[in-house]
Amino acid sequence: MKSKLYCFIALLAISCGPPPDRFGELDLKTWRDDRGGCNGKRADLVPAFKAVQQDLKGKSANEIGELLGRPDVNQIADRNQKFYIYFLAQGDHCGKPGTKSNAPSVAIRMSAIGLATEITYQNGIP
Repeated sequence: MKSKLYCFIALLAISCGPPPDRFGELDLKTWRDDRGGCNGKRADLVPAFKAVQQDLKGKSANEIGELLGRPDVNQIADRNQKFYIYFLAQGDHCGKPGTKSNAPSVAIRMSAIGLATEITYQNGIP
């Protein structure tokens, strides 16, 4: 019985660690530090993001949030779906938070059960 308790505590300690700094080729620390793409660093990371985007599909909302950080825009869609939107470059949203922006962005569609199902690129929000 004690061994199960020790295993549980060890698992809990491991799972509460800091988020990873890399996901494949993508430098997650730089991505997370460039909120809204306002520092211009996310634009440089787009090729690396595209290289790992298939690996992001199927991940839970919590895993996406841990890897990429809090989304710049969290948009509710129909049928209990939502979009996590991350701006890739500077735009009107940088100077005036909450302002509609047409800056390049990536949207991750989260299904009703909280799994990433689709990743699209656009200007602004979908």
